[in-house]
Amino acid sequence: MAETRPKDYPKLKDYQPTRFMLPTSHYDKAKADRAVKFIENLRHTKAKWAGKRFWLLPWQETLVRDIFGTVKEDGTRQFRTAYVEICKKVGKSELAAAIALYLLYADNEPSAEVYGAAADRQQASIVFDVAKRMVELTPALLKRSKIMGATKRIVNYSNAGIYQVLSADDGNKHGFSVSGLVFDEIHNQPNRNLYDVLTKGSSDARANPLHFIITTAGNDRNSIAFELHTKALDILNGRREDPTFYPVVYGLADDEDWTDEKNWYKVNPSLGYTVEIDRLRDAFREAQQNPADEVTFRWLRLNQWVSSTVAWIPDQIYALGNEAIDMESLKGRECYGGLDLSSSGDITAFVLVFPPHNGKEKYVILPFFWVPQDTIPLRVRRTSVPYDKWQAQGYLMATEGNVIHYGFIETFIDDLGKIYNIKEIAYDRWGAVEMTQALEGMGFTVVPFGQGFSSMSPPTKRFYELLMEGKMVHGAHPVLRWMAGNVVVDTDPAGNIKVTKRRSPDKVDGIVAAIMALDRCIRHEENTGSVYDDPDRGLFVF
Repeated sequence: MAETRPKDYPKLKDYQPTRFMLPTSHYDKAKADRAVKFIENLRHTKAKWAGKRFWLLPWQETLVRDIFGTVKEDGTRQFRTAYVEICKKVGKSELAAAIALYLLYADNEPSAEVYGAAADRQQASIVFDVAKRMVELTPALLKRSKIMGATKRIVNYSNAGIYQVLSADDGNKHGFSVSGLVFDEIHNQPNRNLYDVLTKGSSDARANPLHFIITTAGNDRNSIAFELHTKALDILNGRREDPTFYPVVYGLADDEDWTDEKNWYKVNPSLGYTVEIDRLRDAFREAQQNPADEVTFRWLRLNQWVSSTVAWIPDQIYALGNEAIDMESLKGRECYGGLDLSSSGDITAFVLVFPPHNGKEKYVILPFFWVPQDTIPLRVRRTSVPYDKWQAQGYLMATEGNVIHYGFIETFIDDLGKIYNIKEIAYDRWGAVEMTQALEGMGFTVVPFGQGFSSMSPPTKRFYELLMEGKMVHGAHPVLRWMAGNVVVDTDPAGNIKVTKRRSPDKVDGIVAAIMALDRCIRHEENTGSVYDDPDRGLFVF
């Protein structure tokens, strides 16, 4: 009796062709059905599904139908490259293996050359080993095949085709005639050599090639993986067009809340089938206790681009300050400012810190940010950080042109001084002479602030301590939250710490400005003197 789909296993309903279909292309249901049928006659190879039919989940079937069913007038595929970025444990390797086998056995390509590529042979062998087992479990394929495990090759005698594993070591070789490519975990590639060899010109002799790239997010924003990630997001968001490129990205953006379970389902379309929610909850609890586990959870479980460096401020600690700020109550209040000026095309940050009136109140952080208007589109394209959205929401201000307009910022700070009682403004000495002179002329007290360990360590430790104790409120400002997640600290032999811009993966200017403002704030708290002079204070030591 034929095996039927389990009743509790979801099936794609009401399929709609991809919105990236060209007006001159069309959806060929027969071609799409053929690919779906081929894959669903294969067998799972792992865990509780081992040996059972490979029933496609809705997101998988949508992908297969879009890729193989969207064809041009001549019947060839519109999409030559499919980029699929998705988290671990979703059946990624099995889908990649199934597509490799379809390209080898069922794509009607004479002398097919299908390559499985990865950073090293061990990684590339993961998909190959799944494909090998799928062939062994499918008699109709096995009888026309020769499997060479030692050399990681499958030969299809019926069309003289091959499926061959390659690794980054093969990136200096040429002469491939690629009809199909399955590139696994491209974020691990040490360089772009292998990708270029296999995709730039190697398929020119093929009428209907397909490059299928499937990967999790990475941690290197200067890589071929992030280049493809950015291209995919640009196409998805309408900032770029490439009718040959099919983009799929299931992952958290920089400004999305990784602690919200609703987001887990959004980025993990296989949740509840290939991975259980309880497993994610267990991993989440571990992530809340350890910054290193947080990085791993956000990266592998939620497919978020994060730094490989452990974040200094774990998100769950920073989130303790998310409560809303009563802006009216701050008017006329004493506060202290921190000013971190940018280079001409970078972010400028100005942060006010309001000290508590009594032991029951909390410190309040009020940040302001500026970038040159003309640089915003390029920033979004290069980094996928939503500067444009933040500007539209009022969390980020822009000055005209492609360089920072300091006069605009000076006027803005002057206006702030009419709303709040700004006692002092601490500033980084670098490049700040003209602005500090202007601010002094407006009546502000400005104080130079060194960026070395001796100046930065006490307020940096105190900043973390206040966050950890839940005694600091920042209102969940998204730009400051993003910067908090980027912070990396340097430590000297004496145990002093400071935020390092050199090693931090992205912008941290707002946190640096907040730390400088906090220092001036604490030094001038009424009737307490400096907490740094109190031997019983017990500053948090790292």
